[in-house]
Amino acid sequence: MTRRIVAVSAGLSEPSSTRLLTDRLLEAADRHVTAHGEDVAVEVVELRPLARLIADQMLTRFPSGELTSAIEKVLAADALVAVSPVFSGSYSGLFKSFFDNLDVGALDGTPVLIGATGGSARHSLMLEHAMRPLFSYLHAAVVPTAVMAATDDFGTTGLDRRIDRAAAELVTTMLVSPGSASSRQGGFLPAEAEQREAGFTDRFDEVTDFSELLHRASS
Repeated sequence: MTRRIVAVSAGLSEPSSTRLLTDRLLEAADRHVTAHGEDVAVEVVELRPLARLIADQMLTRFPSGELTSAIEKVLAADALVAVSPVFSGSYSGLFKSFFDNLDVGALDGTPVLIGATGGSARHSLMLEHAMRPLFSYLHAAVVPTAVMAATDDFGTTGLDRRIDRAAAELVTTMLVSPGSASSRQGGFLPAEAEQREAGFTDRFDEVTDFSELLHRASS
């Protein structure tokens, strides 16, 4: 079975540091999938060439042409890598406008690795206060490690380690079977089922319902 990893890169220059980080993340993910003995196909969706179509879609509410194809690739992916430059403390408008095309829940359970580029490491919090909530809203499974690459980070071992760790988390999440009960619950029974199986009795079961207390007080 061939796994499909699609990356969305929102770099605005050509070449761009955003695309450079995107390629590095895909290379690491490819390496980790291969290490698990699986086949993988990777593809990059560049948003810069789609900018006019994305703008048209914002006005008409209907994606067309290559934009439709790009959206279909994202929806069919087994895992996503999403990378944006940091603008004014958030992801770019082009990046946001592209993902506005997706319905809530469209990425339900899809593993996503988020990354960003900027002039300074001070922008790294954008990944947590802006980008992670965006993909949580789309019901994606965002991996714990996000990768921020400031200008001075390229060529450093620190960035290499973060890329490798994030890629490993993405691949591990992707390879877990979505149909497995243990994968859904992390190897544990749901809390209520676990308690029933152990014969656990909730000490609060005997507490009088508050509405009944109010009724008694008023009578």
